[in-house]
Amino acid sequence: MTNNAAGKPVLICDTQPVAVEGLRCLLETCDTLRFAGSVCSLEAASELTRTMAPAAVVLDKALGTKAILDWLQEAGLQEAALQEPGTEGTTAPVVWGVGINESEALRFLQAGARGILRRTAVPETMLECLLAVTSGSTWMEDGIFGTADNTLAPRRSRLTAREHQIAELVEQGLRNRDIGRTLGIQTGTVKIHLKHIFEKTGVRGRYSLALTGLREKGNLVMAHV
Repeated sequence: MTNNAAGKPVLICDTQPVAVEGLRCLLETCDTLRFAGSVCSLEAASELTRTMAPAAVVLDKALGTKAILDWLQEAGLQEAALQEPGTEGTTAPVVWGVGINESEALRFLQAGARGILRRTAVPETMLECLLAVTSGSTWMEDGIFGTADNTLAPRRSRLTAREHQIAELVEQGLRNRDIGRTLGIQTGTVKIHLKHIFEKTGVRGRYSLALTGLREKGNLVMAHV
């Protein structure tokens, strides 16, 4: 198949020309997506995102976790200022890289990333991710947060109002000390509540708790490949 000129444009921001060429060739096999160009810096990605409004932008994690987080937050503020609520056509950021851990993946999602996957993913997985995020979903490669059975365990009993508050704040990325300040309680009390939350939900760890909350709300699609 040849690349569809009317397909949704995808911008690539990557430090490795070989990877860019691979993604370009991959996009040429998809009728609904098209290669919109490539850059090798976040500054250039910001400029082209503003002028081109691509459907998705793929960001190389090698550009730096903090730099990408700052970029995502800035892009989110710009998008909020330029777009009316519910407006279609916003750019979906996808972060891919080697060795993405749970903490980084969750921080990327909380900062506004719409797709997370490893650089070792097979081509079909990248296409699945891009098709999902350009259709409005948030997507993440399975396995980054461990097995789906452990990470996305169903809630086994209802949380109290306070436990629900704490779970929501964990989803937003707040640490125990920040949660305590927000709710006016001691850090030790937050830890006790988290222990009870883990026992009730069957979820192991704060990253898995946050991921489970996003999944339950329908805000995240996990790929099973």
